[in-house]
Amino acid sequence: MSQPIRSFEPATGHLLWEGRPSDVAAQVQAVARCWPAWAAMPSSYRVETMRRFANGVRAEEDAFADLIARETGRPLWHARDEVTELIQRADKAIHACSERTGQRRLEGALGARMALRHKPHGVMAVIAPHVFPARIPADHIVPALLAGNGVVFKPSEKAPATGEMLVRLLHEAGVIEDLVQCVIGGETAGAALATHEAVNGVLFTGSTHTGLAIARRCAANPARLVALAMSGNNPLVAWDTPDIPGAAALMVQSAFGATGQHCLSARRLIVRDTLRGPLVEEVKSLADRLIIDHPHAAATPFMGPVIDMQAADGLTESFLYLMSNGGRPIKHMQRPFEDLPFVTPAMIDVTNMKERPDLELFGPLLQIVSVSRFEEAIAEANNSRYGLCATLVGGSPDLYDRFWSASRAGIVNWNRPSWTSAPNAPIGGIGLSGNHHPGGHYSADHCAYPVASAEMEQPRAAIGVGLRQIEIVADR
Repeated sequence: MSQPIRSFEPATGHLLWEGRPSDVAAQVQAVARCWPAWAAMPSSYRVETMRRFANGVRAEEDAFADLIARETGRPLWHARDEVTELIQRADKAIHACSERTGQRRLEGALGARMALRHKPHGVMAVIAPHVFPARIPADHIVPALLAGNGVVFKPSEKAPATGEMLVRLLHEAGVIEDLVQCVIGGETAGAALATHEAVNGVLFTGSTHTGLAIARRCAANPARLVALAMSGNNPLVAWDTPDIPGAAALMVQSAFGATGQHCLSARRLIVRDTLRGPLVEEVKSLADRLIIDHPHAAATPFMGPVIDMQAADGLTESFLYLMSNGGRPIKHMQRPFEDLPFVTPAMIDVTNMKERPDLELFGPLLQIVSVSRFEEAIAEANNSRYGLCATLVGGSPDLYDRFWSASRAGIVNWNRPSWTSAPNAPIGGIGLSGNHHPGGHYSADHCAYPVASAEMEQPRAAIGVGLRQIEIVADR
């Protein structure tokens, strides 16, 4: 018998949820049987169903946020923000599908009608991370359902309870149970789902390591759409700014918000050498004051633990590696509780490291590099295989224009936190951060494929060239 899947609260170590791994093949087949009937429904019916879903989430907002906070360890206020954003994005998805994949009439010759419509792919596999375990999968599931697809959704094995509640709310909104299935399982279940012959598309958000494995497994089947949203080694460039406290607050939000467990979190601070002293000192001073505690602590925490002990151990080992290979510690990473995955924010100057690891260190660990010229700053920012987001703090409008033009990233921000993105904007990167299928507002693009048509009510054609003349023989 297969081992059960268990979810523990990172902040307390208490068992939160337990369940058995799913039968992936049976769930895919159930969705494959069901989706054609859903696709045949009027689009207005699917839209109203998604609106009921958003209202259902709103009705259970407190319970949903509490579950997210307990399962991920994030502060309750941050989990509430996620639920609020989920509701907003569900509404935006309706507009996105209409805007990007709606029906259109085009001009045609000789009175012919030219039409552009979109069809669903069929069975879509949604594979999501423990980061934002409700909002990120909903960003994929809602547009997939609006387009007429069925969905087999595998939440992270570290956040199955949240995934299960998300699917329950969809079913309660009127989505047929067989149309959206929740797969419980780990890496093996994800691999089986991504490669099942009846799956027509894979919408993945997670680590580059797992995303590349999915890409390799699906490479032999070009008919299967694969949209990958993966890791980032995101740079934050600090240049001339008179507002040191404001800049420092923005950097703390970017690097340490959500305990650094956001795909858009800043990993590298590239700072002008003349600004480095006062700015880094201000960031450290602010980081020293951050409250780190469990989600429901009386004194509202800024951040909680990382997701589990394996993640915490990996971060502390990474800090020690950087320190042992030329990095100069500015703020040491500490483990305040021996048996729980809490880590404190850490800062380390890696300017003099000969080889800086180009990795996504997924937590509150900020690496600092000093440069003297803006060209060096841009080169350092682009010195990565990843290309998710890049941020400039300070500088003039002209300097930002240079930064925007030269940055290799799918998201480029100026004097805003690195994780800032509008609900009606695409979210995605280049390089090892994605495969040119951005999510967010653009999720609609990979949930349906375009079909162009030329149409007339009666056949109308004539062959004007290339025909032999008809010989007319006179009667005798």
